[in-house]
Amino acid sequence: MSRTAHTDQAWRWLGRELDRWAESGMTAQFWWRDDDASDTGAALERLLQASQTRQVPLALAVIPAILKPALVEPVQAQSLVSVVQHGYAHNSHAAPGQRKIELGGERNANDVARDLGLGKQILVKNFGEQFVPALVPPWNRIDPTVVAGLPKLGYCGISTMKRRTIAQPAPGLLQVNAHLDPIHWRRRGGFIGVYPAIAILLQHLIAKRRGYRDRAEPSGILTHHLVQNETVWHFVDDLLQFLSEHPAAAFVDARNIW
Repeated sequence: MSRTAHTDQAWRWLGRELDRWAESGMTAQFWWRDDDASDTGAALERLLQASQTRQVPLALAVIPAILKPALVEPVQAQSLVSVVQHGYAHNSHAAPGQRKIELGGERNANDVARDLGLGKQILVKNFGEQFVPALVPPWNRIDPTVVAGLPKLGYCGISTMKRRTIAQPAPGLLQVNAHLDPIHWRRRGGFIGVYPAIAILLQHLIAKRRGYRDRAEPSGILTHHLVQNETVWHFVDDLLQFLSEHPAAAFVDARNIW
């Protein structure tokens, strides 16, 4: 990514904030989640290569109902990659005029639970110990009644978007969210910009350092390998490199989160 004086300043701000963590004797934890995986391809290969090159753990959110056999081997070959469950089929069951939701909407909790159980079996069968029983709801939306039943289905984790309001939305269920999504969705995979992206991370880091947010929750970076454009790819690579090289930043594997 080409740098300008303005973007360089944004990176300096991020570095200074991490320096403050170091001065306080703390380490800022991060984690990386990528959504909507179901098949291999050039974008998936690029994603896995980024994880390997930067030596950053990646939690790959896989859609079980449309999982293609070709995805399994490349993912299994990457020791830094874990698999989490991205709903069941990524189909919306929202009422007309409502926002998209698969895990709720016009479906009752029993039907949703049945689908989730089937999806979990598919991922366990294909990925074994690489699978982490954490649920990533499509569109980051889920009905509270479904959340309450997740521990009984064998889930220990859930991940949506933005700051969590509670660490355990159900007994034994740890919520760890993503906080930065660099994609400008109204521009079909475009980039929100270096300033806005880093500002989101800074806001979360500053709030955690000052005790306004839960320091135990890693700051989450969310990507979507299938839709992001070159500018997003380059920013993500710059961010992974920047954080990996700072002594006060550390990436956490989903297998250690849950």
